[in-house]
Amino acid sequence: MRYRIAVASAVAVLGLGVLGTVSGPDWDPVPFAETIEVATADTTIGESAGTDPVGTYEVATSIVEVELAGTTIEARISEPVGAEGPRPGLVFVHGAGTGRYEIAFVEQAEALASAGIVTMVPNKRLDTYTTRERSYVTMANDYLRSVELLRRLPGVDPDRVGVYGESEGAWIVPVMAADNPSVAFTVLVAAPVVPPRQQAAFAVDSYLRNTGVPVEVLTAIPRIVGMEFPGGGFEYVDFDSQPFQQRMRQPLLVVYGTGDAAMPTIQGAEQLIADLAVAGNDDVTVRYYAGADHGIKIDHVLVPEFSRDLAAWIQALPASADAAPAVAGAQPYQRFRAAPVERPRWFADGDMLLAAVVAGWGALLLVPVIAAARRLRGHRERSLASGVRAPLVVMAAGSSLAFVSLAAYLLTVAWLAQNYERNDVFVQGGWLVIRVLAIAAAVAAVVLVSRILDGRRRGVPAAARDAAGAWYLAAAFGGSTSILLLLAYFGVFPALL
Repeated sequence: MRYRIAVASAVAVLGLGVLGTVSGPDWDPVPFAETIEVATADTTIGESAGTDPVGTYEVATSIVEVELAGTTIEARISEPVGAEGPRPGLVFVHGAGTGRYEIAFVEQAEALASAGIVTMVPNKRLDTYTTRERSYVTMANDYLRSVELLRRLPGVDPDRVGVYGESEGAWIVPVMAADNPSVAFTVLVAAPVVPPRQQAAFAVDSYLRNTGVPVEVLTAIPRIVGMEFPGGGFEYVDFDSQPFQQRMRQPLLVVYGTGDAAMPTIQGAEQLIADLAVAGNDDVTVRYYAGADHGIKIDHVLVPEFSRDLAAWIQALPASADAAPAVAGAQPYQRFRAAPVERPRWFADGDMLLAAVVAGWGALLLVPVIAAARRLRGHRERSLASGVRAPLVVMAAGSSLAFVSLAAYLLTVAWLAQNYERNDVFVQGGWLVIRVLAIAAAVAAVVLVSRILDGRRRGVPAAARDAAGAWYLAAAFGGSTSILLLLAYFGVFPALL
């Protein structure tokens, strides 16, 4: 009996592991073997003669209102005091999340204004921007209202107003600039370039590898990032900025920090150079700043050389548009290629996964409801045979704890990854705990089924002694099985493949 249960348990555990593996999709990112030739470590852009360095002027700020379709937003204008006009201008386009001028681009706007450039940081419009729904084309049209306002301000040269997009904003700026001569130049900082779904998979992979997670955890990337999310929406995750980039005719400054693990720093620059070439535009300048993060900061401080170079490049246009060297700074490194993400099969679509989670937990939560109803009716006798109670409890508790632990583990790992921290004891030990809990639940399921079948062969009383017991058994076993299948899908069980 024990030997049979041991063999059956091993088969069940490995079977769940194989099932999770073949359910797909797998995750096998392609190594990025290309590099980009950096001419020099000196990021200085062109000749600085005739340009005002950062810190030349005092800065005056004012708040203006920008009329958008259906609403009004505020924007902060930063101007150089005493600078002779007309001066170049720059509109900042926010990255992901909320964006207010009180906290976004404060250092950049101040530094550029002190060099003689009029800057504008509008508040991000949030009534049409949610996690589920957003349109980069609509956002581009909104930001163009800010461009037009800045072009009309006294002291601003309307023919020298450009846009600066960072992170998510780098998907918006190409839409603004394509076939649009009112945008004089463009700056893309930490540009994802590839569609959001591809960039998210690339970033998650990079972050998770930096935390040292087991390789099985990486298989969750396409299964989460690649799926259609429950309830629909999220169409923007497949937005492709390439057609717009191929119609950009303005001078472009591309900026990355070599410490930014979220972006394809080499692939992005190379694709932008190739895309602008389609439009017959070779006015692309690329700069890499050593150790700088996503916002071109080190220890939360904006890299001074970045401010210096950005100010000089803007002021020296059009001469700086093709000034040598085209690519300079620290040598970047990109381990894998950002590429299309394989979609999960129909049974692992977002709605199906959500249904499995709801069904599993709903069934398990039905057990205490049934127990409470029986007690209210005065029933105190046990509804399950003694031989099945223990394995059923272990199966339900083990699968539930494993699922909750997996969710907590992934959230904690995400926090570690975003903060560039490692905790090998938690990362490796936590994964081991999740596996032990899940395997214990699977073994308990085998013991439960074996005892029920063995009891039937020997003609002993049924596992469920009454209708309530049958509901207990069906709900706990069914709910636990659903959760075990979810755990298998996300790679918790080992597989010999």
